[in-house]
Amino acid sequence: MQSPQPTPHDKMMFQLNLRQRGISDQAVLKAMEDVPRELFVTSLDRGYAYRDTPLGIACGQTISQPFIVAYMTEQLDLQPSHRVLEIGTGSGYQAAILSKLARDVVTLERFRTLADRARLVLKELKCSNVDVILGDGFDVPDTLGTFDRIMVTAAMEEIPEALLGRLEPGGVLIAPVGPADDKQVLVRVVRTAEGFDRQELVAVRFVPALLGIAREL
Repeated sequence: MQSPQPTPHDKMMFQLNLRQRGISDQAVLKAMEDVPRELFVTSLDRGYAYRDTPLGIACGQTISQPFIVAYMTEQLDLQPSHRVLEIGTGSGYQAAILSKLARDVVTLERFRTLADRARLVLKELKCSNVDVILGDGFDVPDTLGTFDRIMVTAAMEEIPEALLGRLEPGGVLIAPVGPADDKQVLVRVVRTAEGFDRQELVAVRFVPALLGIAREL
């Protein structure tokens, strides 16, 4: 049995909640309004798609609550010319949001089921500037080069130096940092001429980032 479909009131309250919680970047708010979140959740959860809560998807993963998606996106300070790397495609929702704000988005997912599903939904939405790659976020292929912005959507105990090295000068990385079963914090790193400036933002809760490509899913 499917849940009820989202209503115009649900979508209005969705936008109102983002504004009330401090999201002020108009481009981010527009992207959040334009991307139909109900396409990225299970059929049973479509009636809850615009609630400010994470929801389960395949492979034991989640789609983050809308506020966290908007907050992380806003903290990236995206420009239309930017090339963005996302670690952890999941449902593809975050990649769809990024696609509205950046020139190109490369997103890596370790679960084939999620990568294939995200690719289909993103194609349906004509997000032609998103490249979904089955891969290991701890071992980004050298052929992908460097990026203006990097977003990690699963918790890493530490941000790998190799990933920081993929940032262009002036580039920004956002990642949840901390163990799977303890406190995690959202970290913003900016690459400067002297090195890397690190700022802790807010407490968060994400599924853990895992090494390698999943064998079965």
